[in-house]
Amino acid sequence: MFKKILIANRGEIALRIQRACRELGVKSVVVYSEADRDAKYVKLADEAVCIGPAASAQSYLSMPAIIATAEVTDAEAIHPGYGFLSENADFAERVERSGFTFIGPTPESIRMMGDKVSAKQAMIRAGVPCVPGSEGALPEDPKEIIKIARSIGYPVIIKAAGGGGGRGMRVVHTEAALVNAVQMTRTEAGAAFGNPQVYMEKFLENPRHIEIQVLADEHKSAVWLGERDCSMQRRHQKILEEAPAPGIPRRIIEKIGDRCAAACRKMNYRGAGTFEFLYENGEFYFIEMNTRVQVEHPVTELVTGIDIVQMQIKVAAGEKLPFTQRNITMRGHAIECRINAEDPFKFTPSPGRITMWHAPGGPGVRVDSHVYTNYVVPPHYDSMIGKIIVHGDTREQALARMRIALSETVVEGILTNIPLHRELMVDAKFVEGGTNIHYLEGWMSQHKR
Repeated sequence: MFKKILIANRGEIALRIQRACRELGVKSVVVYSEADRDAKYVKLADEAVCIGPAASAQSYLSMPAIIATAEVTDAEAIHPGYGFLSENADFAERVERSGFTFIGPTPESIRMMGDKVSAKQAMIRAGVPCVPGSEGALPEDPKEIIKIARSIGYPVIIKAAGGGGGRGMRVVHTEAALVNAVQMTRTEAGAAFGNPQVYMEKFLENPRHIEIQVLADEHKSAVWLGERDCSMQRRHQKILEEAPAPGIPRRIIEKIGDRCAAACRKMNYRGAGTFEFLYENGEFYFIEMNTRVQVEHPVTELVTGIDIVQMQIKVAAGEKLPFTQRNITMRGHAIECRINAEDPFKFTPSPGRITMWHAPGGPGVRVDSHVYTNYVVPPHYDSMIGKIIVHGDTREQALARMRIALSETVVEGILTNIPLHRELMVDAKFVEGGTNIHYLEGWMSQHKR
């Protein structure tokens, strides 16, 4: 096991990794920007090093600053968390070349799964079902593009090969709009991701967003840890998640889970990862793989009893997974609400000083957050300030516990999206379970403030 790990991230995930390190008896080094000087995890760290100003490009995205900090603090490994450099294959490569262990997959795996075209091709080879679409990047010839779209059937969606986080996508309903849409997406993709390649898929009208959590070691062992339903989204950004996914037959879930674990073994995957699928009419369609820990990992931890962050660290240290698929059991139901510093209905960011912070408690309630009373939410980063996660024996109990937890939570001084979560927890369709990825957008239009 490592003696010291550098945490190359901020916010609640930096604190989450730090806690995992402390439980394992591993010292932690946190890097921070000038804007995060007063963060809780900075105060709690064994060592903390300021690596630059508030701007991410000069701090959390600065590879030389992070690697230099690892060198001067004698860290042995670097945990990237999520976001920032977590899925940057060049960073993983530089970490390994500099003599440190990257707590995540190999650079080759990150590169392959980061390009949506090569990821889809890898999944087809591994027998994982994919959305009908172009076999690779779209050709230049407009006639060929039209031919491909006709074979798939409208509506289609044009996606950037190097995209992610809901960016670099365009839905096309008619042939007349197709070629122009492809050109526009190519231009945007080149500017945003440095890769102008785009591909085409069938646009599913009312799918759910279901993901499978996997863990794999470098000894060719891989397991899947159940599924999560992440369908409650706005502009492709997740609002809340739950596990297991309500209303999907277990045999269908088990079949797709086993294929994901087999795919990991086939491509020599190492570490934690998430296969993301669209689910419609009883069928799963692969869309992408995230080669890192996810924001929503706690719901899986609560239903399986497995600490995913600790497993990332153990696997990176060369240990074997201490369980097989037969040992994985799902117990009860978990729900996570992402708490963001933003207007709950307009979604405009609301940075500033938190004058009162009171977290909920009680049976089955977990709060992952780095904030406290008088903490100043900086305007430079993602608006998420924490997550409230609940676990119950049944989905009904989990819903009841989340309603109580949200009613107990007090955040003053800034706006948060807690009022939105409170309304969703009593929404008839959500309570029933199985809402699709477009549901929240429709709900918002009917509940305009």
